[in-house]
Amino acid sequence: MIIGIGNDLIEIHRVSRACEKESFLTRIFTADEIVLIRDDKKRAAGNFAVKEAVSKMFGTGFRGFKPIEIEVLRDHLGRPYVRLHGEAKKMAERLDIQKIHVSISNTKEFASAVVVGETLQS
Repeated sequence: MIIGIGNDLIEIHRVSRACEKESFLTRIFTADEIVLIRDDKKRAAGNFAVKEAVSKMFGTGFRGFKPIEIEVLRDHLGRPYVRLHGEAKKMAERLDIQKIHVSISNTKEFASAVVVGETLQS
């Protein structure tokens, strides 16, 4: 059963510019995300859009948890997935979200993300 849906659209250049500041990187992204971002700058915008979309899926925005508690990584095929930490993980547990589906799309100027939170119980 679907518990929540979130989406976000962001300008890639805004996130790329913000990532020039180390304080932004370490406040928003985990160490593993930073490794991905250094390999491909567009991933920073995609990951940021996912973080925003997850906060919307929760229905709270970033209230009670921080963006860094939503980690966006890629599997061996490049498919994005979310790993939650801290208060974001507790939020998902309270809402009974057991699986988060993620999709990221990029154009030259924009990155967008859609997430769906699902409970596996019917």
